[in-house]
Amino acid sequence: MTKICVHCYISGRVQGVFYRASTKSEASNLGLSGWVKNLPDGRVEALVCGEENIVNQLIKWMHTGPAGAKVSKVDTTLETWQEDFVSFNVLT
Repeated sequence: MTKICVHCYISGRVQGVFYRASTKSEASNLGLSGWVKNLPDGRVEALVCGEENIVNQLIKWMHTGPAGAKVSKVDTTLETWQEDFVSFNVLT
């Protein structure tokens, strides 16, 4: 199995709709590590690390997000594997 990290920028109505908390919950349930945070420009940023097929499951979920979210775009960039994370956290 290939381990990867993917840097994500999620655009749309993704702040104030529990997008970060829902992403943490989904990622934790899938056994992924990394972080998610709000950006001043209204987007959400995340770094997701884990088995490639499972990371891709979360990215697929990110295109819809929680109820109330209206995702318009998810930009992703493959990053170097990082073992620094043992869990998935919400950053402030």
